Amino acid sequence: MSQAEFTEALGSIFEHTPEIASEAWRSLPFENVLQLHRTMAEVVNKMSADDQLKLICAHPDLGSKFKMAEASVQEQSTVGLDQLSAAEYNRFQQLNDAYKEKFGFPFIIAVRNHTKDTILKAFEQRLENDPQIERKQAIAEIIEIARWRLTLAISN
Repeated sequence: MSQAEFTEALGSIFEHTPEIASEAWRSLPFENVLQLHRTMAEVVNKMSADDQLKLICAHPDLGSKFKMAEASVQEQSTVGLDQLSAAEYNRFQQLNDAYKEKFGFPFIIAVRNHTKDTILKAFEQRLENDPQIERKQAIAEIIEIARWRLTLAISN
């Protein structure tokens, strides 16, 4: 694959950041999906703090009704975040707002590893963290989300 074809095929693995796939292409060939994922994770981990923050901020709020990437829509629907009751929606919005106010970026969690209840619990627990820990956690969650997305993309 050319770099453009590779980026087109895998550019959406990391939310609105096709540059990660484009950079990972330089390490072709990959023996398997795990090696590809590790390479993409290395690209993320080597990004500047500002670029990592842009990547974090590219993610939507959980339970949001605003337009988001198709992969995010699908992921959030797997745990019912697209079908929240009014009370649940309000709780998610309160937590999203409190989190963004404290940390300056959206709460990120690999929803495929959770349920609505465990997401809410993680929200509350992580609100107690300091900003440095949360930035690292957000990047770790983004890398886990990418693992899921790559696995699904390759299996289709």
